[in-house]
Amino acid sequence: MSVLQGVLHQVLSWAALCHILSVVGTGLCTVAVVWMVKLLVRHAWYTHKLSCFSKPHADSWLIGHLGQMKSTEEGLMQVDDLVQTYKHSCSWFLGPFYHLVRVFHPDYIKSLLMAPASITVKDDLIYAHLRPWLGQSLLISNGDEWSRRRRLLNPAFHFDALKTYVTMFNASANIMHNKWRRLVAEGRTNLEMFDHVTLMTLDSLLKCAFSYNSNCQESSSEYVSAIVELSDLIIDRRHKILHHWDWIYWRTHQGKRFKKALSVVHSFTREVIQKHRTLISQQIKSEFTTTPQRKKDFADIILTSKDEDGKGLTDEEIQAEANTFMFAGHDTTASAICWILYNLARHQHYQETCRQEVMDLMEGRDRHEIQWEDLSNLPFTTMCIRESLRLHSPVQAVTRKYTKDIALPGDCTVPKGTICLVSIYGTHHNPDVWTNPQELHRSEICPGRAASCCGVDTPQVSSEPRGEP
Repeated sequence: MSVLQGVLHQVLSWAALCHILSVVGTGLCTVAVVWMVKLLVRHAWYTHKLSCFSKPHADSWLIGHLGQMKSTEEGLMQVDDLVQTYKHSCSWFLGPFYHLVRVFHPDYIKSLLMAPASITVKDDLIYAHLRPWLGQSLLISNGDEWSRRRRLLNPAFHFDALKTYVTMFNASANIMHNKWRRLVAEGRTNLEMFDHVTLMTLDSLLKCAFSYNSNCQESSSEYVSAIVELSDLIIDRRHKILHHWDWIYWRTHQGKRFKKALSVVHSFTREVIQKHRTLISQQIKSEFTTTPQRKKDFADIILTSKDEDGKGLTDEEIQAEANTFMFAGHDTTASAICWILYNLARHQHYQETCRQEVMDLMEGRDRHEIQWEDLSNLPFTTMCIRESLRLHSPVQAVTRKYTKDIALPGDCTVPKGTICLVSIYGTHHNPDVWTNPQELHRSEICPGRAASCCGVDTPQVSSEPRGEP
């Protein structure tokens, strides 16, 4: 016992504690120094390898363009300036952490998007922050796992499946229109369109994905509120470089909010999937009876989908795909619809032509609701939608990383490990690709017969892209 006490006395003495702390501190400092040296060597290597690309002015060789990339109107104006100056591509780096090639010309994009899936991976700058929410879903997975999921999800997006959703789209749109009429009757003269349209798209997706009537357009929904909050927090995290590290982010106020909203979303999806499994089992048992069979929704289809080995998705994988369907579908669709309405409001003669095209289609019908077959009979409206999508892309860019060097035109090479940011907005506003790219293209909306019907002349210079990725 006395020997043990002596050892403990020596270990717990101030001198011993100071020595232990000194060793630990020295070790931590050594690790930090080694990490920093490796980071700076990596930064120097990428800076050298990317010297074949033009580089916009950076704040310093170390900080680079950190803080310059914005998800605002100012950020889009910055993209316009980059496209005007560099025409097809430029390099960009966010401190010594992320090294990017920004690409905004079809000839350069084609080389990237045509690269084999075996050497293409999703990068951490954009997709890592989505993983806690969306898991290893189709949006985030790579290689063979991506290919398998794509095959299993294909039936959910077959025309026969999509046709059944049109009735739900009509129902959700009618709820929104009725709400607008009520608000106008109450004296409202201004409406924030994006908020209303976002709720409408979420309402539609919940009906299509889960056969779930949330009534979110008329009353609050904890699940819908959580999805909106998660979407906002993802954008906020992306622009705060220190929040890119999980061990920092989860200790912040935003990280705690994210976890709380994530719990709501995952609990809802898990419960819905379990209910669908039970319903499918009951339906299989009663398929030889006279019990009417309910229509399949997105969750039903992916629950019953099998690969070539007869294996389906696990509950965890199904939840990931359902969460992705909700995340990827609601915000982008709402943005697209709002910009279409904005552009039609700015060009009222086109708006009136679209309205007349729809009214002509509805003539003689008891109910004024669009059917699946009608979608191919609205050529002018379709052209207006496409031109609005060019002017205001719901998704501004996509990113990829490659495990091998990728050769681009002009003797440029993207070194492996570099993040390639394919700028959809920049490509659609590139003056080397489009004539007067910031303006609405009448030749896109009014080619041939349609041009004469709206009383405009087709420009002599075609606004068709000279190349497509």
